[in-house]
Amino acid sequence: MDVISSIQGVVWGPVMLVLLFGTHVFLTIRTRVIQRYVFKGIKLSVTPDKEAEGDVSGFGALATALAATIGTGNIVGVATAIASGGPGAVFWVWITGCFGIASKYGEAVLAIKYRVKGKDGGMIGGPMYALERGLKQKWLGVLFALFAGLACFGIGNGTQGNSITGMVNSTFGVSPYITGAILTVLTGLVILGGVKSIAKVCEKLVPFMAGFYILGCIIILVLNRAYLGEALVTIVSSAFTPRAAGGGFIGSTFMLAVRFGIARGLFTNEAGLGSAPIVDAAAVTRNPVRQGLIAMTGVFWDTVIVCALTGLVLVSSILRNPGELQGLTGGDLTSKAFGLIPVVGPIVLTIGLITFAWSTILGWSYYGERCWVYLVGQKAIMPFRILWTIVVFIGSVVSLDLIWGVADILNALMAFPNLIALLGLSGVIVAETKKYLFADNMEGWSDDEIPTVDK
Repeated sequence: MDVISSIQGVVWGPVMLVLLFGTHVFLTIRTRVIQRYVFKGIKLSVTPDKEAEGDVSGFGALATALAATIGTGNIVGVATAIASGGPGAVFWVWITGCFGIASKYGEAVLAIKYRVKGKDGGMIGGPMYALERGLKQKWLGVLFALFAGLACFGIGNGTQGNSITGMVNSTFGVSPYITGAILTVLTGLVILGGVKSIAKVCEKLVPFMAGFYILGCIIILVLNRAYLGEALVTIVSSAFTPRAAGGGFIGSTFMLAVRFGIARGLFTNEAGLGSAPIVDAAAVTRNPVRQGLIAMTGVFWDTVIVCALTGLVLVSSILRNPGELQGLTGGDLTSKAFGLIPVVGPIVLTIGLITFAWSTILGWSYYGERCWVYLVGQKAIMPFRILWTIVVFIGSVVSLDLIWGVADILNALMAFPNLIALLGLSGVIVAETKKYLFADNMEGWSDDEIPTVDK
């Protein structure tokens, strides 16, 4: 674990944070602040494009991507940022999400632009195809697929199942073996049906889980309303100035707030990681920009809304109960903060964590499957689905500190080739944006050929 922690410190160090956040800012400038079209993207996400090609609706692709993205990091990750960087870290989580919208947009545009058809007629795409077909660097595509194909078993499977069984055990006293068995069966029933089955479940699950959690957070904020104004002032002021320990918070500096806020923000919304465009490529859409606008709303919902609400709940709860939350970190801080709100708090946290984690298992199963199809072909599909289902159970009942550490490293490694694609093909992203969005041609049809590959 010492070795793994050392490597984590390097791959998720200043270089990665600067590269990721720098790409967000660069693409924001190059796309002329694409974030201003986020509400247009929301409207498009509920406007079916029935005449176009694809395997799932634009909303289905968005829901699947959100299922994978909205996870325990939105709850526990924000608490970790606050515990390590102070309340100002919440501000930097939010800012990172705002800029990350541009990278998520660019990823989806490239995913549609360079997608291909499998021999079964299904759409396949993602950073590996953008690297191979766009930059003509297949070796980088192979590296991305390999890193993502291994990382998925950690970040998207084992650790999520472990979070669910741990929460159910601590809340209801149910054995991890029982919860793990139920979780395994439910997951197998969904993923064996492929992307259409996954998207169908996520279309129903994501709106419910996000809506329930947001409503729960709003209720808690109403209960904490006397501290809400102070919480907002504390978050903003602490984002730019050092803060002494006190009032339930640890002491923090400006750099700590920036470092942990940006790191958690990047990790929770996955913008720049390269995972979401894998499912965006399967979307029914007539041109790349249309799905790009839909896809970028995922960061808006994930970070700008869900993470911001979590941050406000935690900071206002700490201000309300400073003595009881002093010195707590991560999951302990989250559990205690929500637990201090009678009845509503524990229910919101428990259902939120369970649904967030299970939806992540479903979404990442598709990411991993597509990566292994890229590496070894269609013959990987059924073995992968069976192995994925088995790992759900294993992850539910064993300690995963080592697996989590390795997956964290692989996440950083998969981000590097994806960022190369985003930066190297930024001119393509801009050209597509001009062709459809800036020319007021959103109903225009793409004339890009979609080749069929023997995979």
